[in-house]
Amino acid sequence: MQLQGSCVDAPPDGALPLQQHKVVLVVDLVESVRLMAGNEAAVVKRWQGFMRFASTCVPKHRGRLVKSLGDGLLAEFDEASDAVQTAMALHSHFIPVNKTLHPNEQMHLRAGINASQLYVGEHDVYGHGVNLAARVASLAGPDQIVVTASVRDALVDGMDGDVEDMGESYLKHWPEPVRTWRVWPADRVGDGAARSKEALPVQEDLRPSIAVIPFDCHPPSPEHQVVGELIADGVITQLSREGQLRVISRLSTTALRGRQVTLGNIHHLLAASFVLSGSYSVVGGKVVINAELSDARRNDVVWADRVIGTVDDLLQMESQLIHQLTDASTQALMSCTIRRAMVLPVPHLDSNALLLGGIAMMHRSTARDLDRSRELLDAVTNRHARVATPWAWMAKWHILNVIQGRSADAPTEFRQAIDIADRALDLEPHSSLALAIKGHLLCHLGVDLDKSRDLLLMATEVNPNDHNAWLYAGFWSTMWGDAADAVRESERALDLSPLDPQRFFIEMLVAHSYLVANDLSNAINMCHQSLRRNRYYLATLRVLMTAQYEAGQVEDARQTLGQLLALQPDLSVSKFLSYGGQSKIRQRAADAMAGLGLSR
Repeated sequence: MQLQGSCVDAPPDGALPLQQHKVVLVVDLVESVRLMAGNEAAVVKRWQGFMRFASTCVPKHRGRLVKSLGDGLLAEFDEASDAVQTAMALHSHFIPVNKTLHPNEQMHLRAGINASQLYVGEHDVYGHGVNLAARVASLAGPDQIVVTASVRDALVDGMDGDVEDMGESYLKHWPEPVRTWRVWPADRVGDGAARSKEALPVQEDLRPSIAVIPFDCHPPSPEHQVVGELIADGVITQLSREGQLRVISRLSTTALRGRQVTLGNIHHLLAASFVLSGSYSVVGGKVVINAELSDARRNDVVWADRVIGTVDDLLQMESQLIHQLTDASTQALMSCTIRRAMVLPVPHLDSNALLLGGIAMMHRSTARDLDRSRELLDAVTNRHARVATPWAWMAKWHILNVIQGRSADAPTEFRQAIDIADRALDLEPHSSLALAIKGHLLCHLGVDLDKSRDLLLMATEVNPNDHNAWLYAGFWSTMWGDAADAVRESERALDLSPLDPQRFFIEMLVAHSYLVANDLSNAINMCHQSLRRNRYYLATLRVLMTAQYEAGQVEDARQTLGQLLALQPDLSVSKFLSYGGQSKIRQRAADAMAGLGLSR
């Protein structure tokens, strides 16, 4: 499909239209030339029927159908999730039609989606972002959707679709490789992709679970959007300190803000029994909060109330508004739980964007993304030098830099990371994140192992709902402790992070724990699950290679080693062993590499 009018040409009157951030969907008909040559009239008739469907489908998903392109269409949206849902709906149009046709006559679509700043006119959209959407559409197969990084970052894996990393591709007339993802319907079947319809129970944790969804501003106001984040952050922090509830991680719940999701969906996606949500209005310096606690399992409102205070109060360490919301909702939740137990049978701002962007890009793993992550974290630590959390994440960045094989001197970089973690602990001695990361660093180095374990256990005690604390405790047990503890602690971290952007990293460490427990089949399956989210993560590939080798799948292990070498050409057994202390599990990976012929 050749796009017309997609370059930055001014309208006839010479004035450029307004530039806006938009999500562009480009759809075209696969093998349209061959189909037209076979039966032009029939194809045109079916395409006209499809366009009538598209003219109602696109607006239904809050989009604008910009134009038809003969054998394709162009539409624009404000939200990436709407564009993806539209593409899936458009794909479904030809399913009943194709059942009546010979395979050579069947019609299939492919779609590409990109988000960027575009010139948006009354009858068209202009800009390089449109061309990029068309380029990535060419990477899609029949009935497939391919998206760029700017779109993938706005999607929730498991809710908006099942996201599969395609890696980087060189596109025609595009100056640099483009990272893309394939998006499937979340409920598709085949190749093991279908998801369980039942929320997984949290093992060995009998506390009621709660998800705090960022509150919505009414009426909507970009200026006051951050207030909803402050409310959710404050309540999550306070609930976590009290330790009475299993609190779903902040990175998982923020993905649901402003989305039209039911309580049943939240229960399924987050394994949360209770949901705290609401809205707020800001008038001058006052904020009016309408909060609601619901039982997601039964679609019941457990508690609702209105609280009034000041915006400045939300910025205080001991916010009265946050205490009021937390205390009332906790008491209501506990009372509800106790009542049921008694009567039923015995049989879940800008600086913020810098930090979250740094965390997200840190875990994408390519050199370019790691460098960008470091840049963002440098900016936020410079801006907030007295805040512990950015320093803790900077220490984590150094861990990942070593794990990705980018460090010239791994032991020295680990010690540099320990100094940064100590800085975070000087600022906030009881930061569960800083405690966990320092313990993780000592674990990697294989020094002060007792101190390392003490720090990790302290982190889980300070905040029983910090998935990082449980994750790194599981890694310690994997490297130096008991296999059963490794599995239990790692799975606990996974349970606390159902929609976390770093889930592939968590899945890698769970796979690591399965490996140390000699559960090779589950280790291999979990690695494949992790690699579907991030195919470039070296640590996952190393665990997969080791499990495959030890399971006797030598050819598969050799292919995995080939993927490792493609990403890290200078890898050797000795270089891998230099990354940290010589644990038994690390030696098993080294033995697998040597057994597969990697040079010492």
